[in-house]
Amino acid sequence: MELFLSAFMGDLASRSISFIINKCSQPPALAVEDSLQRALLRVQAIIVEAMGRHITNQAMLLQLNMLIGAMHRGHYVLDTFRYQNHNEQDAKDQVVTFSSPLSKVNSAKRLCFSSKGAQTLKELQVALDNLSSMILDANELVMFLTRCSRLYRQPYSMHLQLANCMFGRQLEAQLVINFLLSLEPHGAEELEVMPIVGPRYVGKSTLVAHACKDERVCCLFSKILFFHIHDFTDDELATFREGCATKHEHYMSKNSNKDGNLLIVVELDGDLSEEAVNRLYSASKQYVPRGSKIILTSRFDNIVKFGTTQALTLKYLSCEEYWYFFKTLTFGSIDPEMHPRLTHLAMEIAWVRGRCILGANTLARSLRDNFNAQFWSKVLAFYRGFIQKHMSRLSQHPFDLQGQNSAAHIGRMAAPSEDVVVYLQHPRSSEEEVPKLRMDDVIYGSIKPRGKVDVLVWKSPIPPYYSYVYTCEIQELKTTCAKRKRSMGRGMP
Repeated sequence: MELFLSAFMGDLASRSISFIINKCSQPPALAVEDSLQRALLRVQAIIVEAMGRHITNQAMLLQLNMLIGAMHRGHYVLDTFRYQNHNEQDAKDQVVTFSSPLSKVNSAKRLCFSSKGAQTLKELQVALDNLSSMILDANELVMFLTRCSRLYRQPYSMHLQLANCMFGRQLEAQLVINFLLSLEPHGAEELEVMPIVGPRYVGKSTLVAHACKDERVCCLFSKILFFHIHDFTDDELATFREGCATKHEHYMSKNSNKDGNLLIVVELDGDLSEEAVNRLYSASKQYVPRGSKIILTSRFDNIVKFGTTQALTLKYLSCEEYWYFFKTLTFGSIDPEMHPRLTHLAMEIAWVRGRCILGANTLARSLRDNFNAQFWSKVLAFYRGFIQKHMSRLSQHPFDLQGQNSAAHIGRMAAPSEDVVVYLQHPRSSEEEVPKLRMDDVIYGSIKPRGKVDVLVWKSPIPPYYSYVYTCEIQELKTTCAKRKRSMGRGMP
């Protein structure tokens, strides 16, 4: 018996020593990285299951929204740690280096002995602790998910799912649906209005379109009317009045014993004056049937005061959300870990380009169609160059100008001596024709149209199925040499 215990304790001691040696030899950053990767897989499994369920409980949606945010932050920190050693100077060496598991360990060891590595390790640990805590809190959420009915749809790969659904707005969509389905707290005399405010291309129209597709909303309202209003002139007032009256009378003539409530969606393009907004609200109270509801969308918050419920404010995606969305669309079914150099370039491009969903879709398409480091490096250098030039000259990001009335200069990678000047930006409905010429071909390709032309930026595959069209023109840049010659000419007698 003593011999058996002695052998058992000896074996246990040797195993313990081996375990301690292995743990000590493994860099802390690498150990945390592996744990974070496993936690992200668990969280993603919960989220994928939740996305396939019909969730109406607002508390569950809020918890799910927090879980999705934690997943995005975890992926962002993990990718930053993995690909931060890649830079443009030693790109070729780094592609070979990252292919070796031993070099990955050595890289992690180097990180641990640097101040930047200590900060990265801390961020990894914070992301891991946050995810681990949320996974424990999600036990009840998982239990309740089993009671939610499934959404019957064709299974997609993640990149196809993100490209064909509204990204990151599940909570906001449910808030809009709850407003539309709720009974009027102020009685039938009060017209219910929900304002939705946010910058251009943040997804206001997409959010409303998805809420209006809900079966319960469609059954509740006899008709859903959409109006696009610029200044609310007399002509637009007449169109608004006739549209509301005609649809209501037509429905009531066929269904005399029903309410015939209307859902009015008004998209306000531009900053309406106080008088115009008041006219719109007065016309709504006068011509919209009682029991109907109105959704107002605008880039400006002067419509908030007309809401009978709390206004919904949409913001651009966070850096972590945007990176998850952009990476998934860019790589598609290809594993980003197999292409560390390209993943590093994609992160840099995402940082420089901005966080607009429209820009993410168009740029991801171009990178996916030209899946090589040489093209991606050119794109990164192009954006860095022309953004730095505009920032030094105008002290404003060039993509911020696209949301204003002034012309925006985008630059042209195919010809650095030329600019693509955008004059007008206008979405077109699915019934309207769109130009065949794409913006990608003008900026990155060799196609050079003459004069002002309409080009297709992106055709959305999700409701409201808008096609985004720019009216633009290619202009030659004035060189400093030419300016110097002109100034010398003026100084000559």
